[in-house]
Amino acid sequence: MNQDVQPHIQSELLAHTSVPDQNRDFGWDEKFFKLLSQAQINVISAEPQQGPDHWPYLLSMTTLTDKLPVDSAQKTLRWLSEKGIGLVVNPERSPYPDYVFSYGMIWFFRETGFFMLPPQKDQQLSSEVSNPENKWFTGAPTEQYLPKYVRQVLKNFFADQMKHQVKIMMISADQKNYDLAFSLESLGNPPAAEHAQIGEALSWFLPPHYTVALISEAGFPAFAEL
Repeated sequence: MNQDVQPHIQSELLAHTSVPDQNRDFGWDEKFFKLLSQAQINVISAEPQQGPDHWPYLLSMTTLTDKLPVDSAQKTLRWLSEKGIGLVVNPERSPYPDYVFSYGMIWFFRETGFFMLPPQKDQQLSSEVSNPENKWFTGAPTEQYLPKYVRQVLKNFFADQMKHQVKIMMISADQKNYDLAFSLESLGNPPAAEHAQIGEALSWFLPPHYTVALISEAGFPAFAEL
């Protein structure tokens, strides 16, 4: 075992993952996040696997064996943050894995040391904003909000969809709660019926507390290139 990983961390993690599903809450999540980030993991598959949601995930387990590659979770998470890949922990557990990390959770951990912020009732996914005549506060996302390597992952995703000049903007009605807005024109003006599905797909790339909006450029200041 890596000398940087204290042996009791692995045993604590093993005990923590034995807690029944019905007894798991955000407090369980927080402790799991902390233990996992200090632990080592086995990489089950050399190549990412497509999950039921069609996103790519690296499969891992916390009950270590010498028969599989072993690495620190920190190192693995950093690699995933560069590649645009999620992480599944203990996929063989029944009926569900111990945890499924979206790509957005992984890069947010790299930037902040947290996989997610505590849940807040007023945060929800926005599928579109359709009233630009109101007084909106807008601006380009900062490097802290959307790092360059995350932008590149998003660019690669959009390039696969044959969208090569996607534009974005931060938008807020109160200068407190901001949405990451994507230009509908740069997305090819998809039908309104598809907006919610597109917004939900994009949310996989972002931390859970981020909100996504799909808006027309009409009536707004210039959008920024992704």
